[in-house]
Amino acid sequence: MTAPTERNARCSVARSLEVLGEKWTLLVVREALWGITRFRDFRERLGVAPDILAARLDTLVRGGVLERHPYREAGQRQRDEYVLTEAGQQLKTVLAAFVAWGDAHRPSEYGPASVYVERATQEPVRLAFLRADGMELDSQDVMSVPGPGALAAAG
Repeated sequence: MTAPTERNARCSVARSLEVLGEKWTLLVVREALWGITRFRDFRERLGVAPDILAARLDTLVRGGVLERHPYREAGQRQRDEYVLTEAGQQLKTVLAAFVAWGDAHRPSEYGPASVYVERATQEPVRLAFLRADGMELDSQDVMSVPGPGALAAAG
């Protein structure tokens, strides 16, 4: 039998959750994608306790999602702002998937809080599964299969 730690080490979802799986983390990423970079602004917009926010920011920095950049306002001590890395920017598709799922299965009476659009045209966009030839597939026509890093099935 394979130890759960080995199975999790091989699993992309489990490894991603090591960085992104704690409460508040994806909301911090959401705010960063909206341009928030400073601790006080994250705190003000999210209403999260300072110790929890500091821990989430540290995890995101260690996980390569954010980078610390020092800044100093006139008359103040040096502080850090938190800027998305390329890996952090790529989480936009993850958040877009959460938005699509939430709007479909957990709608609010207010309507969507965010809508994804093409930057150049402002036309709405959506996530989709595409075959290699570009044909769009319904999610029910897509399945996950073991990849090269998966454990062999016990038999």
